[in-house]
Amino acid sequence: MLTRSGCSRRGGALRGAARLALALALLLGGASGAPAGSGTFTGICPDGSLFVVRQREAIPCSGAKLVEPSEVPPLRPELLPRPYTWEVYTEGANPNNPYNLIDAAREVRALRDGATPAPPGSAEALAPSPTIAVDPASGVAGASASAAPLALGEDEIRDLFLIVELSQQGAPAEFVKEAADGSEAIAVALAHSAAFEERLRSAHARGSLAAGPILLFSVVSQRAEPFHGSLTFTQRHLAFSPDPANPLQLGLLQGRLGELEAGEVVLGWVALPEAMDLRRPMGVYWNDRHTEVTFAP
Repeated sequence: MLTRSGCSRRGGALRGAARLALALALLLGGASGAPAGSGTFTGICPDGSLFVVRQREAIPCSGAKLVEPSEVPPLRPELLPRPYTWEVYTEGANPNNPYNLIDAAREVRALRDGATPAPPGSAEALAPSPTIAVDPASGVAGASASAAPLALGEDEIRDLFLIVELSQQGAPAEFVKEAADGSEAIAVALAHSAAFEERLRSAHARGSLAAGPILLFSVVSQRAEPFHGSLTFTQRHLAFSPDPANPLQLGLLQGRLGELEAGEVVLGWVALPEAMDLRRPMGVYWNDRHTEVTFAP
């Protein structure tokens, strides 16, 4: 959960960028990335500076990216508690976003009033409609995903726990939440195992899992603590949060999600999008905690 100060910093940075873009647009008579007839250009230089000029020749740097004022990102994204791309992805996928609620509300009103569905090609039918979210990792809708059995013995489960633990020495990716007295309350760790990834793929039907990397995660609860699988992975412009309800995105080998009791352990895996590379630095988030790791250094 974000702290009040974290929310304030995030909101302030986003509002500040929006106010800056609006002020520049008003100052220059409606500046945008390349608007027709206005002759103004808004963009970002490779050093992160923002420019708004009236002529393309006046762009102060090479390799500039032209953007619309509404697309100007926060100028100090490091002050945000979570990555800007994560914010954009989350808001776009949020079913409670008013933009996404419009068409759902229209359908509810139509059913309430006994109206028939809009005919194909009509203005109503051409309006955006709610869609089933398709996972970028698996390429299938969550409702159609199905789990594949992966029979593991106690020794194999123990070995996988050991792999996760030993991997922290070379590629540390661990979150530890402490209790009020400073003792460890719950620990979450992640690691990559090429052998497990190969076995998991062989247990699934051809093509059911994406070609992206598979990560193992372990959870050890020393006290009563919740763990809901709320993990987020970022790399460059990509941001991915696996859906715990989709067995092609996140699976459990031992334990459960939810409110864990003292002494409970959980072992599971996460399927990442194919575009993510374990040889490059990756941001990993668990709730409001964050770490950077290269899983295959």
